[in-house]
Amino acid sequence: MRGYLIFQLYGPLAAWGEQAVGEARHSATRPSRSALLGLMAAALGLRRDDEAGQCHLAESLKFGVKTLAMGSVVKDYHTTQVPPQDKKAKHWHTRRDELRVEKTRLGTILSSREYRQDGLWLAAAWSDGEKPAYTLDDLAGHLARPAFTLYLGRKSCPLALPLSPRVVRAETLKDAFAEYPVPLLAEKKELKLVRGAELASYAWESCDHSGMRETLRAPCYDDPLSRTRWQFASREEHVFLGEGA
Repeated sequence: MRGYLIFQLYGPLAAWGEQAVGEARHSATRPSRSALLGLMAAALGLRRDDEAGQCHLAESLKFGVKTLAMGSVVKDYHTTQVPPQDKKAKHWHTRRDELRVEKTRLGTILSSREYRQDGLWLAAAWSDGEKPAYTLDDLAGHLARPAFTLYLGRKSCPLALPLSPRVVRAETLKDAFAEYPVPLLAEKKELKLVRGAELASYAWESCDHSGMRETLRAPCYDDPLSRTRWQFASREEHVFLGEGA
């Protein structure tokens, strides 16, 4: 048996960013590896410019996600002020510095951003390697009392329920998910997101203890290489859609 850290993610809105090209900012149907690592880092108090700490955390953890309800898609229309392109301009360190140019020089770009409304997910983390950066009990304690404010992908997406982290021991990842109670389903059965919960789907990183035979495999580009430079590597994700899905 091995240990798994299980916690729940629920909010009125969530945004699990995918590759962003052009004006559209799409949201995946489940949390990405980078989003879960960012959540862990924020709970631990690791800053984005702490490359060593971020890399150590990323190298020591793997994740799986059980989607109980992926939520409905909500699109938000944005207009954003930007300065004109100037190859001779110095590098702007903050958004405030970027916009402190002459008002007449500012332009406007359009942006469409997706959110998932009333989604509910269970996330599992387990140690990868002999010397993990943190024990699962330490991570659970920090998720219960985070150093920084936690949110679901974007700062405009706060948590609506506590993460309720719990360390469980199980033979497989699927068994670990099954041992975790879901207070939201037990207490608020009238919510629409409960419908179809029996069609829960699973996604996980490569391992030999999933307890499931994947329905498909898909490439993902959400493995962070550098938080300061926003660089990501590809990985393979295993997906099980579940019976009746």
